[in-house]
Amino acid sequence: MSEEEKAAAPAPAEEETKKEEEPKKEEAATEEESTATFEPVVKLEEVETKTGEEDEECLHDVRSKCFIFGETLLDKGTGKKTWRERGIGQARILRHREHSRIRILMRQEKTMKVIMNHAVDPRIKLEPNAGSDRSWVWSAYDFAEGELVETVFALRFADSEIASAFKEKFEEAQKEMEKVLAGEDNPGEDGGAAADEAAEALAALTTSGDDDDKKEETE
Repeated sequence: MSEEEKAAAPAPAEEETKKEEEPKKEEAATEEESTATFEPVVKLEEVETKTGEEDEECLHDVRSKCFIFGETLLDKGTGKKTWRERGIGQARILRHREHSRIRILMRQEKTMKVIMNHAVDPRIKLEPNAGSDRSWVWSAYDFAEGELVETVFALRFADSEIASAFKEKFEEAQKEMEKVLAGEDNPGEDGGAAADEAAEALAALTTSGDDDDKKEETE
């Protein structure tokens, strides 16, 4: 064997090392593949979550930003009231399939926390907010926090057309609600007592999210 052939030929020790490493790699690959199965110690059953909207049909659904006018947590008891944002989400006008009463419900996006929940009282008047043609202001007895509280709301929409469509649908719902509460032949004869009763009836509606944190975010 020439000197060049001797130099090119691998050393016997290197060949033996390579042969030993190859089976080890195959064994490692085999060890990584595991088909073992483990049973959970505690089995969790699926629980059906009800939102309280299962028995209602949606008459109108529109995305908007909700504001309320009142005291902040820092100004509580001072009488100082300001506008503050309550959340962004879908404002939905809902009619109950059984008793036909109508309410407006709005949930905060992502968290789904209830930020507006009140009966569509026929006495409510939607007024422009500071002359804006894309927002409406009104007062109502709200049940979003789990108890009836007189609240001044403002809803701001993407443009004036969407705002006008909301007002139209809201007023249609008011007329329908007036007939349901006071009777088709004698609407409004009770001076709004039936509407007050409808507002109080919201307390009987179970709405998921009513027990969430009641603290309001201030601007």
